[in-house]
Amino acid sequence: MSTPPSARARVTAVLIVLGAGLLATSVTLPEPGSPSSAAPAAGGPGALDRAITTAQDKLARRDRDPRTWAVLGGAYVEAARAKGDPAYYPKAEEALRKSLAQQPDGNGPALSGLGALANARHDFAAARDWGEKAKAALPDNAEVHGVLTDAYTQLGDTGAATAALQRMLDLKPGVSSFTRAAYEFELHGRVDDARHALDRALTDAVDPGDVVFCRHLLGKLAFDNGDLDTAQRHFDAGLLAVPDAASLLQGRAAVAAARGRTGEALAGFEDLVSRQPNLDNLQEYALLLTSAGAPEPAARQYTAIERLQRLDAGSGANIDLEASLVAVDRGNAAQALELAQAEWARRQPVFVADAVAWALHLNGRDAEALGYAERAASTGWRSAAASYHRGMILAGLGRTAEAVTALTEALRINPHFSAVGAPAARAAVQQLGGAR
Repeated sequence: MSTPPSARARVTAVLIVLGAGLLATSVTLPEPGSPSSAAPAAGGPGALDRAITTAQDKLARRDRDPRTWAVLGGAYVEAARAKGDPAYYPKAEEALRKSLAQQPDGNGPALSGLGALANARHDFAAARDWGEKAKAALPDNAEVHGVLTDAYTQLGDTGAATAALQRMLDLKPGVSSFTRAAYEFELHGRVDDARHALDRALTDAVDPGDVVFCRHLLGKLAFDNGDLDTAQRHFDAGLLAVPDAASLLQGRAAVAAARGRTGEALAGFEDLVSRQPNLDNLQEYALLLTSAGAPEPAARQYTAIERLQRLDAGSGANIDLEASLVAVDRGNAAQALELAQAEWARRQPVFVADAVAWALHLNGRDAEALGYAERAASTGWRSAAASYHRGMILAGLGRTAEAVTALTEALRINPHFSAVGAPAARAAVQQLGGAR
């Protein structure tokens, strides 16, 4: 939990943070008690496996079935997310394209599935294009508007993202739409509204997977705003629903680290990466090991991250932003900047602006970095990491008073935002304060 939401969560197909500003328009949540229904949940890997097997059996009996091919493709996309296995992406594409070949006209499910797949691979321009085609076929389908919300958000198209999200809320005010609304509020500094939206999502959550998802987001929101007690409460409550939920176990380990229980946190992450070695878990574990003075075990986690990145890239996913953040952690400033700039050329949400700003700073280019740091702050986003980055950039420019203000704000938002960055922020405040 040491970096902005988009960085560590890897913007999965289920939830993509919204990175553009709401200036003239605002998302409207339905009143409590209005009709709502949660988006269909996968129900865990077991249910996904059964859905995949059922579709495969049906297609073995009758290959020409565009609807079932689309269902199978969508299940593969969800399996890739749920299991952290990018090998499902090529399978998903094959199934969805077969559906589209069998029914080229009006095949909204296949078009929407290809949009979700493109979002999962971080090809957001393609996701937008597939989503718009799906909307033409299924204008009143909430999931289609979810695909578009995610794509436009990541592309930095404020108006289109907001319109798609509002339409999704109007059509189906449930878990998927409320959680998207929460992140839109969060990235505009509206933390109370984000919490309210997540509370609405939790109220609608019936499936254990949805409960885990909502509890994780509520806990993460609390953690990111320095409230460890509330974060712990949500993680513990979610684990009552699913005792081995990896996202909640990660949250519990992060809280332990923030409270100074380093041994407990390290043991938690060690167990976690043995069972679910995804980028988020590996990177958090590596940072914690680094801060604990264990460089060799940390290096092993980065080796595992490299293997995972190769798998992601081989499956057709774009990993430039994630790879840039890993390069930062490993001290490779030149590579971090190259990757961040490549991502910025594709899309311009606030969290990519922050990544470029920090990479420029690490390369000694603070004058250029400041513009990107200001862009990252332009929506009111309350990110401790981004405030820390901005403060260090200002310090590099000799703007001491402003630097202290930004660094103090970072620590006020979340004094535990990073096992490495938070101590550095405190040290910088002390140093700069003494120099004033």
